Formats: sequence, structure tokens, C-alpha cells
Amino acid sequence: MNTQSFVRAVSQLSFEHAFNPYTDHCAIFDRTDAARTRAAALEAMLESAMSEPVDAIWVGRDLGYRGGRRTGLALTDEVNANAHMNRWGVEIERPTMGDIVAERTAAVIWTMLAQIDARIFLWNVFPLHPHEPDRPFTNRTHNAKERRAGEDILAMLIELLQPRRIFAIGNDAALAVARIDATLPTIPVRHPSYGGQAQFLRQVRAAYNLVDPPEPTMPRLL
Repeated sequence: MNTQSFVRAVSQLSFEHAFNPYTDHCAIFDRTDAARTRAAALEAMLESAMSEPVDAIWVGRDLGYRGGRRTGLALTDEVNANAHMNRWGVEIERPTMGDIVAERTAAVIWTMLAQIDARIFLWNVFPLHPHEPDRPFTNRTHNAKERRAGEDILAMLIELLQPRRIFAIGNDAALAVARIDATLPTIPVRHPSYGGQAQFLRQVRAAYNLVDPPEPTMPRLL
């Protein structure tokens, strides 16, 4: 397995009601060569990641319509796409047109990554964007068939990068990693969406020995 064959395997994934950013084209937001651009970025980042030991793979659930569908980068929106690629020394033109779009989960993820000087690769259990039928700009949870395909790809990625550990962001990620290799050092953390942001931040700070921000000082009432 090399980077080209890995990107090819991801690009060949095809499911109903799921957008593959490395193959599919969004007629509304994508530039003409968007899929090729996203695939090239992924391959370049993998090549860079393989050049030195990887501390961790942070594994989320699946791509979102405001984030990875557009960037082709797991847990990353367009606001943070350059920061993501800069960590791996990669420069790729933006694959989409129009206004820069932000994603809430990506903002929380990158708030922490900006404080961590470690070689961290980002991925998802299901590396495509699953959406509701006939509603491409919605998010849904991947189904069992998609999960199995995604776990096969994740197993390939782990074999390729040989990370020291896995950060499983949310229960879906933790269960998937356990099915792939129950002996792999895995740190389960709360997914930052649906009220989990504060716990996610605390868990990541603890794992990387980061200092908690000071509590805000309340003014004295006279």
C-alpha cells in the first residue's frame, strides 16, 4: 500500500446519497477541477505524513456539508484549510468558489490543533459526505454498509501511517477503531457537537498536557 493506491481506494468509494469529494463534482460550489485538486491535496499530505513518525490520527465520524465536502479534509472547513495543509507543507488552490464557509465542529477542532505542536493526521470513519436523499447540503450518519467500507479504508490508513495512537472523537469512532485493532492505543474523547464542546476541550488539553485557560474574573458587586 502506498499513497497513490490509498487515494485511489478512497476515490473509488461510491454510495447512494453520499458525496465523494475526490471524485464527485458539486455543480453549485465546485471549480471545474475540484475533485482532482482535493485528491492531489490528500496524496501530498499523506506523502508528508509518511516522512516522519505520526503522533496520532484523530478520527471523526464522517464529512460534513460545510466542511470536508468542500475541502476534502477531515474535520476541516475552508476557514482552517490553509492551516491544515501548512502543517504538512502542502499548498493547493482552493477547490470551491464563492464565500468561505465555516463549520462549527471544525472551528473547535482547530482551536485545539492550533495549540498542539505534534504530527496529527485527521480522518473519519466514513471518509465521504453522507446526506439525506435529494438534499445534498444536509448531514446524516453513515449506515452499516458505509461504515464497513470506511473501516476498511481506516485500517489501510493506520497501516500506512503507523501512528503512535488514535484519538477517537465520539462513540462511532471509538467503536470503529476497536473493531479494526483492539490493541491499538486509543484515547476516546467526546465529540464537540451537541453540547460536547467543553468536555472535548478538557479531554484534549489533558491528553496533550495543555494548561486550562483561566476562569474569567467576575466583577465585584458593590
